[in-house]
Amino acid sequence: MSRFSKAALEGCIVSALLVFLAGCSAHPNDDMIAKNVQSKVAVDPATKDSAVIVTSKDGKVSLRGSVKDGATQQKLEQIAREEPGVTGVDDQVAVLPEPVAAPEQAANTPTTAPAPVETPKPQPIVLPTGTTLTVTVDQALSSDKSQSGQTFQATLAQPVTVQGNTAIPKGSSVTGTVVTAKKKGKIKGEGQLALALTSITIRGKNYPIQTGTLDSTVKGKGKRTAATTGGGAAGGALIGGLAGGGKGAGIGALVGAGAGLVGGALTGNKQIEIPAESPLSFTLSKSLTLPPGRE
Repeated sequence: MSRFSKAALEGCIVSALLVFLAGCSAHPNDDMIAKNVQSKVAVDPATKDSAVIVTSKDGKVSLRGSVKDGATQQKLEQIAREEPGVTGVDDQVAVLPEPVAAPEQAANTPTTAPAPVETPKPQPIVLPTGTTLTVTVDQALSSDKSQSGQTFQATLAQPVTVQGNTAIPKGSSVTGTVVTAKKKGKIKGEGQLALALTSITIRGKNYPIQTGTLDSTVKGKGKRTAATTGGGAAGGALIGGLAGGGKGAGIGALVGAGAGLVGGALTGNKQIEIPAESPLSFTLSKSLTLPPGRE
Protein backbone atom coordinates (compact mmCIF):
# COMPACT_ATOMS: atom_id res chain seq x y z
CA MET A 1 0.00 0.00 0.00
CA SER A 2 1.39 3.39 -0.98
CA ARG A 3 1.97 6.14 1.53
CA PHE A 4 -0.77 8.22 -0.14
CA SER A 5 -3.36 5.42 0.13
CA LYS A 6 -2.44 4.73 3.76
CA ALA A 7 -2.76 8.42 4.70
CA ALA A 8 -6.11 8.67 2.88
CA LEU A 9 -7.45 5.60 4.72
CA GLU A 10 -6.36 6.97 8.11
CA GLY A 11 -8.01 10.31 7.29
CA CYS A 12 -11.31 8.57 6.47
CA ILE A 13 -11.24 6.64 9.77
CA VAL A 14 -10.57 9.79 11.81
CA SER A 15 -13.36 11.69 9.99
CA ALA A 16 -15.87 8.89 10.62
CA LEU A 17 -14.94 8.78 14.31
CA LEU A 18 -15.37 12.55 14.68
CA VAL A 19 -18.81 12.41 13.00
CA PHE A 20 -19.86 9.57 15.34
CA LEU A 21 -18.67 11.43 18.46
CA ALA A 22 -20.37 14.65 17.33
CA GLY A 23 -23.64 12.80 16.84
CA CYS A 24 -23.42 11.25 20.31
CA SER A 25 -22.62 14.55 22.01
CA ALA A 26 -25.47 16.27 20.19
CA HIS A 27 -28.04 13.87 21.61
CA PRO A 28 -29.42 15.42 24.81
CA ASN A 29 -29.59 13.25 27.95
CA ASP A 30 -32.65 12.78 30.13
CA ASP A 31 -31.54 15.26 32.80
CA MET A 32 -31.03 17.98 30.19
CA ILE A 33 -34.38 17.22 28.53
CA ALA A 34 -36.25 17.43 31.84
CA LYS A 35 -34.42 20.63 32.86
CA ASN A 36 -35.11 22.32 29.52
CA VAL A 37 -38.82 21.42 29.51
CA GLN A 38 -39.21 22.50 33.17
CA SER A 39 -37.56 25.85 32.37
CA LYS A 40 -39.79 26.47 29.36
CA VAL A 41 -42.91 25.61 31.40
CA ALA A 42 -41.81 28.09 34.09
CA VAL A 43 -41.50 31.02 31.67
CA ASP A 44 -44.37 30.37 29.24
CA PRO A 45 -47.29 32.74 30.06
CA ALA A 46 -49.83 29.93 29.66
CA THR A 47 -48.08 27.45 31.98
CA LYS A 48 -45.89 29.42 34.41
CA ASP A 49 -48.44 29.21 37.26
CA SER A 50 -48.90 25.42 36.93
CA ALA A 51 -47.73 23.06 39.67
CA VAL A 52 -46.06 20.55 37.35
CA ILE A 53 -42.96 18.38 37.76
CA VAL A 54 -41.11 17.19 34.65
CA THR A 55 -39.01 14.00 34.50
CA SER A 56 -37.48 12.10 31.57
CA LYS A 57 -36.40 8.51 31.03
CA ASP A 58 -34.94 7.23 27.75
CA GLY A 59 -36.22 10.37 26.02
CA LYS A 60 -39.82 9.89 27.24
CA VAL A 61 -41.02 12.91 29.23
CA SER A 62 -43.44 12.43 32.16
CA LEU A 63 -45.63 15.34 33.32
CA ARG A 64 -47.15 15.23 36.82
CA GLY A 65 -49.08 17.77 38.84
CA SER A 66 -52.21 19.86 38.28
CA VAL A 67 -53.35 22.67 35.96
CA LYS A 68 -56.33 25.01 35.88
CA ASP A 69 -57.81 23.95 32.53
CA GLY A 70 -57.47 21.75 29.46
CA ALA A 71 -55.84 24.47 27.36
CA THR A 72 -52.96 24.71 29.82
CA GLN A 73 -52.59 20.93 29.77
CA GLN A 74 -52.38 20.94 25.96
CA LYS A 75 -49.74 23.70 26.08
CA LEU A 76 -47.66 21.61 28.49
CA GLU A 77 -47.78 18.64 26.12
CA GLN A 78 -46.80 20.89 23.20
CA ILE A 79 -43.77 22.26 25.06
CA ALA A 80 -42.64 18.73 25.95
CA ARG A 81 -43.12 17.29 22.43
CA GLU A 82 -41.21 20.17 20.80
CA GLU A 83 -38.12 19.66 22.96
CA PRO A 84 -35.24 18.13 20.91
CA GLY A 85 -34.55 14.51 21.82
CA VAL A 86 -38.05 13.77 23.21
CA THR A 87 -39.39 10.42 22.00
CA GLY A 88 -42.77 10.54 23.73
CA VAL A 89 -44.86 12.26 26.41
CA ASP A 90 -46.62 10.59 29.36
CA ASP A 91 -49.18 13.19 30.47
CA GLN A 92 -50.43 12.47 34.02
CA VAL A 93 -51.42 16.06 34.79
CA ALA A 94 -54.78 16.51 36.55
CA VAL A 95 -57.12 19.29 35.44
CA LEU A 96 -58.75 21.03 38.40
CA PRO A 97 -62.55 21.13 37.96
CA GLU A 98 -64.27 24.50 37.69
CA PRO A 99 -66.75 25.40 40.45
CA VAL A 100 -70.33 24.75 39.46
CA ALA A 101 -72.71 27.65 40.06
CA ALA A 102 -75.87 26.74 41.91
CA PRO A 103 -79.05 27.25 39.84
CA GLU A 104 -81.19 30.20 40.83
CA GLN A 105 -84.23 29.31 42.86
CA ALA A 106 -87.58 29.95 41.18
CA ALA A 107 -88.98 33.32 42.25
CA ASN A 108 -92.65 32.28 42.32
CA THR A 109 -92.89 29.06 44.28
CA PRO A 110 -96.55 28.06 44.87
CA THR A 111 -97.37 28.43 48.55
CA THR A 112 -99.75 25.49 48.35
CA ALA A 113 -97.11 23.05 47.13
CA PRO A 114 -96.48 20.20 49.53
CA ALA A 115 -93.28 20.43 51.54
CA PRO A 116 -90.55 18.29 49.97
CA VAL A 117 -89.50 15.22 51.85
CA GLU A 118 -86.01 15.81 53.14
CA THR A 119 -83.58 12.99 52.57
CA PRO A 120 -80.53 12.58 54.76
CA LYS A 121 -77.60 14.45 53.30
CA PRO A 122 -74.41 12.46 52.68
CA GLN A 123 -71.88 13.22 55.34
CA PRO A 124 -68.37 14.42 54.48
CA ILE A 125 -65.45 12.03 54.89
CA VAL A 126 -63.01 13.00 57.62
CA LEU A 127 -59.47 11.59 57.74
CA PRO A 128 -58.32 12.17 61.33
CA THR A 129 -54.93 13.37 62.52
CA GLY A 130 -52.50 10.46 62.49
CA THR A 131 -53.85 8.89 59.28
CA THR A 132 -50.96 7.28 57.37
CA LEU A 133 -50.26 8.17 53.73
CA THR A 134 -47.78 5.76 52.12
CA VAL A 135 -46.34 7.15 48.88
CA THR A 136 -43.60 6.34 46.39
CA VAL A 137 -41.47 9.32 45.36
CA ASP A 138 -41.35 10.01 41.62
CA GLN A 139 -37.82 11.42 41.69
CA ALA A 140 -34.58 10.95 43.59
CA LEU A 141 -34.00 13.19 46.62
CA SER A 142 -30.76 13.70 48.54
CA SER A 143 -29.11 15.91 51.13
CA ASP A 144 -26.48 17.19 48.67
CA LYS A 145 -28.52 17.65 45.45
CA SER A 146 -32.00 18.65 46.67
CA GLN A 147 -32.72 22.20 47.80
CA SER A 148 -34.81 23.54 50.66
CA GLY A 149 -38.21 24.66 49.38
CA GLN A 150 -38.03 22.36 46.35
CA THR A 151 -41.28 20.59 45.47
CA PHE A 152 -41.41 16.92 44.55
CA GLN A 153 -44.09 14.60 43.21
CA ALA A 154 -45.13 11.25 44.63
CA THR A 155 -47.81 8.62 44.05
CA LEU A 156 -50.05 7.09 46.72
CA ALA A 157 -48.89 3.47 47.07
CA GLN A 158 -51.78 2.21 49.21
CA PRO A 159 -55.47 3.27 49.26
CA VAL A 160 -56.76 5.08 52.34
CA THR A 161 -60.05 3.75 53.67
CA VAL A 162 -62.58 5.11 56.17
CA GLN A 163 -65.16 2.72 57.65
CA GLY A 164 -64.44 0.20 54.91
CA ASN A 165 -64.88 2.70 52.06
CA THR A 166 -62.06 4.02 49.87
CA ALA A 167 -61.52 7.69 50.69
CA ILE A 168 -58.33 8.12 48.65
CA PRO A 169 -57.66 5.62 45.83
CA LYS A 170 -54.26 4.10 45.17
CA GLY A 171 -52.34 5.99 42.47
CA SER A 172 -53.52 9.45 43.53
CA SER A 173 -50.97 12.18 42.76
CA VAL A 174 -49.26 13.74 45.80
CA THR A 175 -47.10 16.86 46.05
CA GLY A 176 -44.47 17.37 48.74
CA THR A 177 -41.76 19.83 49.69
CA VAL A 178 -38.14 19.53 50.79
CA VAL A 179 -38.26 21.27 54.17
CA THR A 180 -34.49 21.06 54.70
CA ALA A 181 -31.61 19.83 52.53
CA LYS A 182 -28.10 20.26 53.87
CA LYS A 183 -25.01 18.66 52.36
CA LYS A 184 -22.61 16.95 54.77
CA GLY A 185 -19.05 18.25 54.69
CA LYS A 186 -16.10 15.90 54.11
CA ILE A 187 -14.48 16.70 57.43
CA LYS A 188 -17.17 18.18 59.63
CA GLY A 189 -20.70 19.44 59.42
CA GLU A 190 -23.79 17.27 59.49
CA GLY A 191 -25.96 16.34 56.51
CA GLN A 192 -29.73 16.71 56.82
CA LEU A 193 -32.80 15.90 54.72
CA ALA A 194 -36.37 16.68 55.84
CA LEU A 195 -39.54 16.11 53.81
CA ALA A 196 -43.28 16.81 54.17
CA LEU A 197 -46.39 16.43 51.99
CA THR A 198 -48.40 19.52 51.04
CA SER A 199 -51.26 18.47 48.72
CA ILE A 200 -53.02 15.49 47.14
CA THR A 201 -55.19 15.17 44.01
CA ILE A 202 -58.24 12.92 44.52
CA ARG A 203 -60.44 12.09 41.53
CA GLY A 204 -59.23 15.19 39.68
CA LYS A 205 -59.55 17.64 42.59
CA ASN A 206 -56.59 19.01 44.54
CA TYR A 207 -56.66 19.27 48.38
CA PRO A 208 -54.03 20.92 50.63
CA ILE A 209 -52.77 18.66 53.41
CA GLN A 210 -50.45 18.93 56.41
CA THR A 211 -48.23 16.04 57.48
CA GLY A 212 -45.49 15.39 59.96
CA THR A 213 -41.94 16.07 58.76
CA LEU A 214 -39.62 13.15 58.07
CA ASP A 215 -36.17 14.32 59.19
CA SER A 216 -32.86 12.44 58.98
CA THR A 217 -29.41 13.71 59.98
CA VAL A 218 -25.95 12.27 59.26
CA LYS A 219 -23.02 13.44 61.35
CA GLY A 220 -19.72 12.22 62.66
CA LYS A 221 -18.45 9.03 61.02
CA GLY A 222 -21.65 7.92 59.34
CA LYS A 223 -23.84 8.12 62.44
CA ARG A 224 -27.43 8.85 61.60
CA THR A 225 -30.27 10.15 63.73
CA ALA A 226 -33.89 10.29 62.65
CA ALA A 227 -37.00 11.99 63.95
CA THR A 228 -40.56 12.68 62.93
CA THR A 229 -42.15 15.99 63.90
CA GLY A 230 -45.80 16.95 63.93
CA GLY A 231 -47.05 13.52 62.94
CA GLY A 232 -48.04 11.68 66.12
CA ALA A 233 -46.40 8.85 68.02
CA ALA A 234 -46.37 6.45 65.07
CA GLY A 235 -44.45 8.93 62.99
CA GLY A 236 -43.54 8.42 59.34
CA ALA A 237 -41.08 5.86 58.10
CA LEU A 238 -39.00 5.13 55.07
CA ILE A 239 -40.01 1.56 54.20
CA GLY A 240 -37.93 1.13 51.08
CA GLY A 241 -34.72 2.36 49.49
CA LEU A 242 -31.28 1.16 48.55
CA ALA A 243 -29.95 -1.91 50.30
CA GLY A 244 -27.66 -4.10 48.29
CA GLY A 245 -28.43 -2.04 45.18
CA GLY A 246 -31.48 -1.47 43.03
CA LYS A 247 -34.67 0.59 43.29
CA GLY A 248 -37.26 -0.47 45.82
CA ALA A 249 -34.99 -2.90 47.68
CA GLY A 250 -36.30 -3.10 51.23
CA ILE A 251 -34.18 -1.70 54.02
CA GLY A 252 -36.84 -2.10 56.69
CA ALA A 253 -38.90 0.40 58.62
CA LEU A 254 -38.12 1.92 61.99
CA VAL A 255 -41.22 3.29 63.70
CA GLY A 256 -41.12 3.81 67.45
CA ALA A 257 -42.45 6.03 70.18
CA GLY A 258 -42.32 9.42 68.51
CA ALA A 259 -39.52 8.53 66.10
CA GLY A 260 -39.34 7.50 62.45
CA LEU A 261 -36.70 7.14 59.80
CA VAL A 262 -36.10 8.91 56.54
CA GLY A 263 -32.91 8.63 54.54
CA GLY A 264 -32.59 5.68 52.16
CA ALA A 265 -28.92 4.72 51.94
CA LEU A 266 -25.75 6.51 52.87
CA THR A 267 -23.49 7.23 49.89
CA GLY A 268 -19.72 6.93 49.94
CA ASN A 269 -19.39 10.44 51.27
CA LYS A 270 -22.19 9.75 53.75
CA GLN A 271 -24.91 11.84 52.16
CA ILE A 272 -28.58 10.96 52.62
CA GLU A 273 -30.22 9.65 49.46
CA ILE A 274 -33.76 8.53 48.63
CA PRO A 275 -33.95 6.90 45.16
CA ALA A 276 -36.93 7.37 42.85
CA GLU A 277 -39.78 4.90 43.56
CA SER A 278 -38.79 4.58 47.22
CA PRO A 279 -41.84 4.15 49.53
CA LEU A 280 -42.26 6.68 52.35
CA SER A 281 -44.97 6.81 55.01
CA PHE A 282 -46.22 10.19 56.31
CA THR A 283 -48.91 10.89 58.91
CA LEU A 284 -51.44 13.70 58.81
CA SER A 285 -50.73 16.37 61.42
CA LYS A 286 -54.11 17.96 60.70
CA SER A 287 -57.38 16.20 59.81
CA LEU A 288 -58.50 16.25 56.18
CA THR A 289 -62.18 16.69 55.28
CA LEU A 290 -63.35 15.35 51.90
CA PRO A 291 -66.77 15.65 50.27
CA PRO A 292 -68.95 12.52 50.23
CA GLY A 293 -67.60 10.27 47.51
CA ARG A 294 -67.90 6.84 46.03
CA GLU A 295 -65.45 3.99 45.84
